[in-house]
This record gives sequence, structure tokens and C-alpha cells, in this order.
Amino acid sequence: MKWSISVKLLLCFVLFASTMGIGLGSSGGQVAEAATDNYRFDFGSGAVESGYTGVSAGDAYTPTKGYGFNTPAQMRNVSASGSGVKSDAVQFLTYGTKSTNTFNVNLSNGLYEVKVVLGNTARASVAAEGVYQIINMTGNGATDQFQIPVTDGQLNLLVTEGKTGTAFTLSALEIRKLSNQTVTNRTIYIGGDSTVCNYYPLGSSVQGGWGQLFPSYVNNSTFQVRNMASSGQFARGFRDDGQMEAILKYIKPGDYFILQFGINDTNAKNNTTEAQFKEIMRDMVRLAKNKGATVILSTPQGRATDFNSSNVHQAENRWYNQSTRALAQEEGVTLVELNKLSSAYFTSIGPAATLALYMTGDSLHPNRQGAAELARIVAADLRRQGLNGF
Repeated sequence: MKWSISVKLLLCFVLFASTMGIGLGSSGGQVAEAATDNYRFDFGSGAVESGYTGVSAGDAYTPTKGYGFNTPAQMRNVSASGSGVKSDAVQFLTYGTKSTNTFNVNLSNGLYEVKVVLGNTARASVAAEGVYQIINMTGNGATDQFQIPVTDGQLNLLVTEGKTGTAFTLSALEIRKLSNQTVTNRTIYIGGDSTVCNYYPLGSSVQGGWGQLFPSYVNNSTFQVRNMASSGQFARGFRDDGQMEAILKYIKPGDYFILQFGINDTNAKNNTTEAQFKEIMRDMVRLAKNKGATVILSTPQGRATDFNSSNVHQAENRWYNQSTRALAQEEGVTLVELNKLSSAYFTSIGPAATLALYMTGDSLHPNRQGAAELARIVAADLRRQGLNGF
């Protein structure tokens, strides 16, 4: 078949346009490229860091722009004490996991990694899609990240309660698409209290929770770790105040759920009998099992000072441990006897070395080194029991 010169030229242009990524409309004109799925936002009214898109508190979301605040009247520009993107921030004046005072970003459906940098705050949490994503980030300029599937073409995020009375601020946000799938990678979810939770900066904090150090003992090509533990938390609070809700939104077959409570449940102010504690824990075990996840119960370690006159560390009967052991057997789930295993380790190193693994003047909370040892013990026991990924 013979082609006219004009048709040949048109075909050459189409091939060139396709090669260069230029879209053609029905009239032959160039169409604007689709919005990117990778963003770096610098919040506040100060100078915008190179490589970032500046966003002020008054920047409202518009479909054309594809990002902005849903209710900018409820936002405020504030200063921050860091440098670069951490030198300024925006403050959320209304908040809550279900709040509509969100920062919205149009994204194609898929799995994303979201990195958040807070401004000045004592303690704040991050919520997106109506549930918690990160619990209790502490200190000015705290930084963390999480995976999230986007299924409706938009990410809706805000900074919310970690501690009543503090400012909930955001300095920077980075969004990176990982894949087109709309489910998280295999995940180890962790629920617990101040002996388990994250402390900031994550890579250099003096105090540590074993859940914070746990990723060092996990095969990260198989699992990501989502530590949803928080300081002062007890079983009822974890189940009823949003942390369990967040886990149940995403947990799936192939995921693990490690649950460790008891320390704060025995505190009189939390008004929880041992029988109530056991049934609340049972409820969470069954909720996660019904999602197809592998549930693991853990008993918390004892105090640094739980040595007898023979220098043997023993704390078996603390913190409703007997009920946790019984529940694991009744529900047919894996049990990590961190209480007994850590006691054996503490006995082997002696009272002075054990005390050095805890915060100064504190016999309950491990320091970073102590948290790493506890994380190592948990991972080793799970590997011994035949669970993969450690």
C-alpha cells in the first residue's frame, strides 16, 4: 500500500510523540501530563526548601491543583525550631481520626510510602483515611513513615491527638508510590505499652521499646513492622480508642499480630480485673484471627530489680501473665514467654548488667540497648517456634 507524504509525516509525528510521552487529544493538540504520584511538600509560610512544593495554611484543595487543605480556615501557619523543611509548619486547629480537616492529595490507586516530618510538638499522632497510621510521635521535628493503600484516588491525612493540650503540627510530607497493588506488603503489627512503643528520634532515642527495635531482627524483604503500641496504654484502651481499629482496617492473611499487655491493666486507675483483661484480650485475638492473620501473645518482661537473694531474676506472676498464658492455649495461638525468657537472660548477666539495660533510676522501662535485647529474644523465640521472617 502506498502512503501520501502527509500521512507519512503524521505517522512519524505520532511515533515521536509516543516516544517522548506526549499525549494527543482528539483534535491533535497536546494534553497535559497526568499528576505525579510522587510528592514532596514543605508546609508553612517560610522559604520553600529546594525540591519541595510549598503549601501554606491557606492553600485550599482544588481538583485542578490536586492537593491542598480541605478546610483551610482550620489551619494556621506556625514557626518551628528546626532547619530546612523543619523551620516552619502548619498547625491543625481541629483534629481527630474522623475529622474532615485534612490535607488532601490526588493519587492514582496503589500502594504508597508516606514520610511525615512534624513541627514543634510534645506528642502527636498521624491519621489518614479515617484511622491512625502512626501513634505518639514525640519531640520537635519527629520523623516517621508508613505504607498505605490508596483505593479512592485521594490521600486524606492530618496530624491529631497524641497528648491533649499540645500543638499538632506538620512540617513536611513525602509521598512515593511503591506499586499498583492496593494492599500493604506483609506486615507484623504490634500492640503494647511503653515497654513496646516507639521513641523518637527512631534511630537514636535513649529510651526504647522492643517494638521499635524489632525491625532489626526481621527479614525486611518479607515483612514491614507497624508498631501501634503507645505509652500508658492498656488492653481496653487499645481495643476501644482507635489502635485496634487501624489494624483491623489493613490486617490480612499472611500478616502477624503481636499483642502484649498487662502492665497498665493492673493499675487501679484503669479499673480492669484480671477476668475482664482476659476477655478483652480474647476479643482482640479473635478479631485478628477472623481477618486471617497469625496472632501471637507475649508476656511483658519484669522489672530490673526482680532478683531474689540468690541473684535469680523471676517475675512470672506479675501483670496478669497467667491469664495471657491461659488465653494463648485456649485460643490456639502462639505464645512468646518474654517474661520467662527475659528473666533467664537477666539471671545470666546478673543484677548490675540488667540494671544497665534500663533507664537511669527506672526499673521498668528499658533503654535502647535493653529494648534491642528484648526484641532479639522475641524474634529468636518466634524463629524457634517455626514462624518465618526472622
